Amino acid sequence: MYAGRPWTMREFSGFGLARDTNQRFRFLLDSGQTGLSVAFDLPTLMGYDSDDPKSAGEVGRGGVAIDSLEDMEELFRGIPLAKVSTSMTINAPAAIIWAMYLACAKKQRAKLRALNGTIQNDMLKEYMAQKEWIFPPKPSLRLIVDTVRFAAQYVPQWNPISISGYHIREAGSSALQELSFTLANGFTYVEEVLKTGLKIDRFAPRLSFFFNAHQNFFEEIAKFRAARRIWAKHVRCRYLARDPKSWRMRFHVQTAGCSLMAQQPENNIVRTAYEALSAVLGGTQSLHTNGYDEPLCLPAKESVQIALRTQQILAHELELTGVVDPLGGSYYVEHLTTEMERAAERYLKQIKSMGGVLKGIEENFFQREIANASYQFQKEVEGKKRIIVGVNHYTTEEELWKVPIFKIDPKGEREQKLRLKRLKKKRSSARVSRVLDQLKRKAETKENLMPYLLESVQAYATLGEICASLKEVFGEYREPASSF
Repeated sequence: MYAGRPWTMREFSGFGLARDTNQRFRFLLDSGQTGLSVAFDLPTLMGYDSDDPKSAGEVGRGGVAIDSLEDMEELFRGIPLAKVSTSMTINAPAAIIWAMYLACAKKQRAKLRALNGTIQNDMLKEYMAQKEWIFPPKPSLRLIVDTVRFAAQYVPQWNPISISGYHIREAGSSALQELSFTLANGFTYVEEVLKTGLKIDRFAPRLSFFFNAHQNFFEEIAKFRAARRIWAKHVRCRYLARDPKSWRMRFHVQTAGCSLMAQQPENNIVRTAYEALSAVLGGTQSLHTNGYDEPLCLPAKESVQIALRTQQILAHELELTGVVDPLGGSYYVEHLTTEMERAAERYLKQIKSMGGVLKGIEENFFQREIANASYQFQKEVEGKKRIIVGVNHYTTEEELWKVPIFKIDPKGEREQKLRLKRLKKKRSSARVSRVLDQLKRKAETKENLMPYLLESVQAYATLGEICASLKEVFGEYREPASSF
C-alpha cells in the first residue's frame, strides 16, 4: 500500500514569461533541486495563442506563455531534460504541450525513454472544479487515454496524468469530497484505458496523484492514508493488478492556496509549514510549498526562497524522511483514517449508482456538492465558528498591502506577440497546413493522436492552430446551466 520511499522537494518555479522562468529554474537548480515545476498562463491553459484577442492582458500573467515549440525550446534552453524531472501544470491542451516538450527533448538528442516527469492532464476535475476546458468530456478523455498509451510504449518513466484533488479542494470542497472525487476520477481513467486493451500493469504504476494539504492537521494525514488504502484495494481486487507497483498510490502534495490570507500575510509562512508537515507525515512523495505573498501577487523571489527553505528545514533539520507512515498505530489517526475510508467508499458507491463520473458532471452533481461545502465553510468563518487568525479573530489595524508586490512587466506580452509573429513568417506555411489537415483526419478515427501532434508541433504549428483544428472535429464544451 505504501510507496516506501522518502519525499522529494519540488518547488514552484513556473510563473512569468519564458526568460524570467528560465532564470527561476536556474535559481532552483543552483539550490540543489532536480525537480522543476512549470505553470502556464491562462491563454495557454485555454488553448489560445498570445496574439488571440481573447488573450489580451493575460499573456504571461499567471504562468509561462507557450505558443509553439520555439517557446518550449527557449524555456528549457541550457537545461538538460534527460537529467531533470519536469512537472507541468497543464490540462485541456496537455497532449499538445507534452508533444512540444518531447520534441524539445529530441532536439536536445535526449532519448524519450530517459525522460521523467509529469503532465497534470486531468480533465475530469476541470469539469468539476477548475473550469479550464476546451473540448467536451469524451474527446478530452480520448486525448488522455492517447497520452497514457503513448507513454507506456515510448516514455515509460513519465507520469502521463496527475489525478488531482488539489483544485477540487481549492474550489471549496471538504477533505472527504477531495478524496472521494479524486479517486472516482482515477478509477474512471483506469477503466477508459482498459477499454483499449492495454493491461493494467502496463500503465497503473505510472499514474500519479496530486492532493491539497489544508488546515485540519490530523484530518489531512488521515485523508492521505485513506487514499492509499482505497487505491490499493480497488486496483488489486477490482482491476486485478498483479504488479505491486500498480497498487502503490504515488502522490504529490501542495499546501493550500485557499488557506493563505491577505491579512497579516506573514502568518501564511506558519500555515504553509504546518500544512507541509501534514503532507510529509501523511506519506507524500513530492511537495510544493506556497509563497506567503500569493494572496496579493505572484510570488517574489524572496517568497519563493522562504517556501523552499521551509521544505529544506523539514527534510534536514526535523529528520522526517527516515520513517514510512510514522503515525501508523496512533489511535486517533487510525480512527480518522478508517472513518475517512468508509465515508469515501459510500461516496464512490453513490457516484457509481448515478452512472459514473461523466453522468455526475452532466447533472452538475459534483459542482453542487462542492458549492454547498464551500458555502458551509464560509458561513462558519462569518459566524466565527471557524477561527481564521488575523481575519475574523486576532485582527490588527495594520495596512493590508505592506508586502512588496511582484509585478509582471506588460512589455513581456508585446515581446511574446512579436516572437510569435516572427515565427509565423519564417516557418513553412505549406507544411503547417499539411500537418494540421492530417491531424483533423486522424481525429475522426480512433488512432492515437500523439504521433500526429508531434508532427504538428515539429512543423511549428502553434497551440492555438492545433486546438482550432481539433475543435472542428471535437467541438467546444459549454457547461450546462445549473441552479444550486
